Amino acid sequence: MTKPPKILYDCDTGIDDAMTLLYLASLVQAGEAELAAVGTVHGNIDPMTGALNTLRVLEAAGGPVVPVAVGAARPMAQDVHYAVDWHGTDGLGDTRLPEPAGRPTAEPAAAQIVRLARATPGELTLLATGPLTNLGAALLLDGELPSLIREVVVMGGAFDHPGNITTHAEANIWHDPEAADLVFAADWPIVLVPLDATHPTAVHDDWLDRLAAHGTPVSRFAADILEFYADAYTPTLKRRGAVIHDALAAMLIVDPELGEYAHRPVRVELRGELTRGTTVWDARSLPADDARRPVKVAVGSDVAEFQERLLSALMAF
Repeated sequence: MTKPPKILYDCDTGIDDAMTLLYLASLVQAGEAELAAVGTVHGNIDPMTGALNTLRVLEAAGGPVVPVAVGAARPMAQDVHYAVDWHGTDGLGDTRLPEPAGRPTAEPAAAQIVRLARATPGELTLLATGPLTNLGAALLLDGELPSLIREVVVMGGAFDHPGNITTHAEANIWHDPEAADLVFAADWPIVLVPLDATHPTAVHDDWLDRLAAHGTPVSRFAADILEFYADAYTPTLKRRGAVIHDALAAMLIVDPELGEYAHRPVRVELRGELTRGTTVWDARSLPADDARRPVKVAVGSDVAEFQERLLSALMAF
């Protein structure tokens, strides 16, 4: 029997991260995954607010109770930027939820990654759905870290898809290009889930209505948060809906067969005036001459199955 994955989740808890936390909580309750800990990072919102949001979401789901560490408050080499237009000033659609009962731990998120990797070598799957500053810092703290992690799964990047923060760059990579390039250069197994795979999974009125109509406290909580997100996404999608990017990355951990993949070394543009933060691969059919370890890049998925599984998870509480 396959052992459920042990996940350390690194995120910037805005709305799609919150949906992903609910999805992970449903997996834990079903015995299909273990959530070892969560770390937060700048991105959608500041990392302390993100940590409090994480606690709010997990408490709304009835657990699991796990350590939640506050991580990097700014990128390695540029100014910090928040996505309040997409996630609200509180990161959860301006729902202004009460303070959580729990509190974040005192340990920094990068140190938590290193400690847990050392304690459980070869067991952790590191899921990252925000800027990669904590992962980059952890690599700098411990040069042996890549040999201790089972797999790194990143939601980020764009290849044959427009960027969502600049013309070419996806937000998580753009928020800290230097950290992202450190992560892609490290010798560990990486699955990258870019906009090419996530954007086609957009959910629309019928899906949102089914969630709202379910009527349980957790489904109402999720539907309330998604209202703001759908309002923000509607002009982009040309109809009411939202893209819950991060949940696809989490789902591919427990069911890799849900995705379609290409294998390429990946680099991040660090200097381009118009292209900083862009993920770059060599898509030519020539033998690769890049010395970097190839990244397993999701280029598509079973969209209908993803949508149904996520909805079922959100209605399972």
